[in-house]
Amino acid sequence: MKPSLNCINLIKSFEGFRAKPYLCPAGVVTLGYGSTRDTDGKPITMIHPPITELQASALMQATLVTYSDAVNRYVKVAINQNQFDALVDFAYNAGAQNLRTSTLLKKLNTGDYSGASREFSKWCYGGGKVLAGLVKRRLAEQKLFNGELHEST
Repeated sequence: MKPSLNCINLIKSFEGFRAKPYLCPAGVVTLGYGSTRDTDGKPITMIHPPITELQASALMQATLVTYSDAVNRYVKVAINQNQFDALVDFAYNAGAQNLRTSTLLKKLNTGDYSGASREFSKWCYGGGKVLAGLVKRRLAEQKLFNGELHEST
């Protein structure tokens, strides 16, 4: 499976576009639409040159390959496009390793779809604090996972 427009729009809406490098709430240097690595795989630094929105979209698309591959690799049960997109957004934001070791994935892979859905809300911390933006994002991911969020998001 590949990320749909729903996934891309969800990422863009929550990440927002930043032309210049910045520190995210967790203290990670970020650029564009939440990218932490450049196309060459090297971490973004505060001295990275500014990028355009078009470059940011291309960087996000390149980055999405890593996260969609991770979801395809880690999920062992049948999922639909909405569920896939929600998991890719989650991995894009929280990291593929966090998805791999999460209770969310463990429950999903046992066929407990509703239990997996309830796990999204537990991932709302950044820098050790509950972040309102992450609370909203996890709710959006949960709704998408459950088929309650559509392309108008």
